[in-house]
Amino acid sequence: MGIRKKTSKNPPVLSHEFVIQNHADIVSCIAMVFLLGLMFEITSKVAVLFITVQYNVTIPANGGLEETAVNYFHYGLKDVATVFFYMLVAIIMHAIIQEYVLDKINRKMHFSKTKHSKFNESGQLSALYLFSCLWGASILVSENLLSNPVSLWDGYPHTLMPFQLKFYYICQLGYWLHAIPELYFQKVKKEDIPRQLVYISLYLAHIAGAYILNLNRLGLVLLVLHYFVEFLFHLSRLIYFSNEDRQTGFTVWAVLFVLGRLLTLSLSVLTVGFGLAGAEKQGLNLAEGNFNVLFVRVTVLAAICTTQAFMMWKFINFQLRRWREHAQTQALKKKPSSSKSKSKKANGVNGSVGASGADSPRSRKEKSS
Repeated sequence: MGIRKKTSKNPPVLSHEFVIQNHADIVSCIAMVFLLGLMFEITSKVAVLFITVQYNVTIPANGGLEETAVNYFHYGLKDVATVFFYMLVAIIMHAIIQEYVLDKINRKMHFSKTKHSKFNESGQLSALYLFSCLWGASILVSENLLSNPVSLWDGYPHTLMPFQLKFYYICQLGYWLHAIPELYFQKVKKEDIPRQLVYISLYLAHIAGAYILNLNRLGLVLLVLHYFVEFLFHLSRLIYFSNEDRQTGFTVWAVLFVLGRLLTLSLSVLTVGFGLAGAEKQGLNLAEGNFNVLFVRVTVLAAICTTQAFMMWKFINFQLRRWREHAQTQALKKKPSSSKSKSKKANGVNGSVGASGADSPRSRKEKSS
């Protein structure tokens, strides 16, 4: 990301610089239009589609008593409007974190342009990963998914979701969709855009895939696991920027990264390859939300395995690059010491040569006298 400089000159209205400088205010005004729409009867029905979670289903519990009725949700096309609204909210939150937290730290630390860009990226992502990891972990505990792993595939298709689980997926899709216009708002360098588009697309594909295929429970477990490992990496990078001698966090992250990949593959194969393969409901039924067929299971496993292999390849390249940089720094530290010792030896040789040369004329004079 480029460093945004405040200038006294106001750019022309609706120019690129004007939109970039004021994009948070513009998006806030758009979001306010939807909120104001709730106040009027004519527009409230449309505004509700964008703000509230849709497709509510009330299921009575404990013998049909209304007092113990439980609300569940399923997905549909109306969720696109809800995801769009929370994409606007994500843009606003991104701007708040950038202006009131990261920019202030940048001014104190005086980072270079390269470190400035990476610090902003890690600052934004660490906030997302920490919040999403804690939120997802609370859902796992409340739904007893950790204490009962069989529930990851038992009773598939899981078409009905509690409010927190559906809202979690809506917010995740909204955040990763907001990352696309942020490439323009944050003036990301052209050479960095392909890399960021790759991981944004991977997040959107996997989250949307788990949401649409009713694999929301497995997707939640894998997201929490992945977010925890990624949070450690970006936290370690933030610490490294403050003090380059503190690199212990990268070692801890490296170990957990490999374990996270193995655990992700194990859970995916156990749930999709064995659990769903032995489930009672087999066959493709779009009306019931059942996608438990061989082709879908193979596609899901292939996508997960390919992504994990890609991440391991990037991880190995990252570690090799770190080792090369460490070896270069160690070589640079040894060169000054070796050059100093050589210079001392050279000075000693020159001094001895000079001393012997100084004695020779005197001895010649004494001999002649």
